[in-house]
Amino acid sequence: MKRTHLPLNGLRVLDAAARHLSFTRAADELAVTPAAVGQQIRALEDTLGVVLFRRTTKGLELTPEAEAGLSALRAGFLQFEESVRAMQAGQSSKSLTIAAPRDLTAKWLMPRLAEIARVDRDLRFVLVPADDALDFTEANLDLAIRWGEGPGEHEGEALESDGMVTVERPAGSIDVRISWPGCMAEDAGSLVRVADAGLALDAAAEGLGRATVPELLARTDIASGRVVVVGEPKSSKLGYWLVAPLPQWRQKKVKTLVDALAS
Repeated sequence: MKRTHLPLNGLRVLDAAARHLSFTRAADELAVTPAAVGQQIRALEDTLGVVLFRRTTKGLELTPEAEAGLSALRAGFLQFEESVRAMQAGQSSKSLTIAAPRDLTAKWLMPRLAEIARVDRDLRFVLVPADDALDFTEANLDLAIRWGEGPGEHEGEALESDGMVTVERPAGSIDVRISWPGCMAEDAGSLVRVADAGLALDAAAEGLGRATVPELLARTDIASGRVVVVGEPKSSKLGYWLVAPLPQWRQKKVKTLVDALAS
């Protein structure tokens, strides 16, 4: 069934003017001019085909037609307010669904989330693996972390790092390069190949060779001495990005999480 187009602006003006029985006081409430109120009422009368107000010696007066609709109109506005509150309730919830590469989740994201949760113990996280085609609606995602040159079609903020680092186990390793999809071009001829940067990092820690991986991913292993850096970090056009469509990005809970993860 096709819904009737509702002149919501005019109905809002009608409600204010009916409560005050004054275009001037209605204009003050709505932060517009009395002339604008008058124009909205006239346009609404034209649309509905009825007269809504009459001017008398005592001032503005509602017509029976206007009075007949006011109760339902005000109930409708209350329903609108409840609808808006219901839609906004998700912004104040403490549950966030996050998609991220599995290796980054294990080596960087979960420890960071644990730190954040220690500050706010009401927080709840749902972690899912990220793929190349992020569907925020289907997966009901609040935020995602992607590896790439930028946020793509979404809003985003880069996670700061020193680019790419080459690592090996502290005791040294065999002279073999470990590669993974997305690694730097110089590793293309490596003898050891693994599925992702996290496995490359683990392989290097076990002495299977040297791996060039994102510094952010290796940060904890470097700090703990599990691996050591060989040479200087290298800049890269690729990096990890916090991303979300604009509606999710604007949510208070998402902005708070982004600030915490990016700090």
